Amino acid sequence: MATGGSTFSIISSIVANLAIAVLKFIASAFTGSSAMLSEGIHSVIDTVNGLLLLLGVKRSKKGADKMHPFGHGKEIYFWSFVVSIFIFALGGGMAIYEGIKHILHPIRETNHSNVLWSVGVIIGAFIFEGASLWIAFKDFRKKYPKGFASALIESKDAATFAVIIENAAALAGLIIALIGVGLTYFLDDSIYDAYASIAIGLLLAYVSYFMAKETQNLLVGETASQADLQMISNIIGDYKEIEFFGNLRSMHLGPDEVMIGVEVNFKDDLTVKDVERIVTEIKQRIRKNDNKFTHVYIESNSITESEY
Repeated sequence: MATGGSTFSIISSIVANLAIAVLKFIASAFTGSSAMLSEGIHSVIDTVNGLLLLLGVKRSKKGADKMHPFGHGKEIYFWSFVVSIFIFALGGGMAIYEGIKHILHPIRETNHSNVLWSVGVIIGAFIFEGASLWIAFKDFRKKYPKGFASALIESKDAATFAVIIENAAALAGLIIALIGVGLTYFLDDSIYDAYASIAIGLLLAYVSYFMAKETQNLLVGETASQADLQMISNIIGDYKEIEFFGNLRSMHLGPDEVMIGVEVNFKDDLTVKDVERIVTEIKQRIRKNDNKFTHVYIESNSITESEY
């Protein structure tokens, strides 16, 4: 389930992107820059994506029902996947289209008098995007204080993950747009602006692929981390009453919800009451180590074939 911090990160990103989109479109109207138009489209898409992520966060908080006995935690993964498609189909596709269009039909005269519009908007947008990224980064670091790069890959909080990736891509896109505008101005050739637009489109296409790949794994049913599985194995291994165990399975049901299943073989001299006590202790110890293990199923093959 997405946290309140994730929601705040998304809302701050929506506000920043909406303001930036307006400024970029104004700059594009004054300068005729395809790179600025692509960046404006990029910001509008980021705004819509933020709204979709908010919808995903809200729906993921719905409790279990007859149709969804494990809750709706995976809703956030679905909407994050939709966001990745939006980035590729609309953001990347339209930016590449605008760049190609301006290569085939270049603007013969560069509007030098209005180039400051583009530079000013890019600098302002960089400040807004940087602030939004910093908020999302701080939110993420509260939950994952060690090893940012590895935590970003291992994180199952798709909402915060998407905001960080989108804002980082937006900053990179602004740098590309600034380079395109600068070269167009100094070399008096609008072809560089078109190239910048295509480069922004390719950047968005890669971001879309990266996000889609990560959320696809979570939608299909990604396992818990090796560290978590090892922790569970160590807890079960502490009990001398257990002869052996195996078939340890896990699946993320949401950012903070994991289901665990394991088959255990108890010694033959144990009573059903002993087995029940041990199973209860194992569950309590697992959840004490990490409360994201909301569903723990231990199947005993020694006394009965039932699930505890």
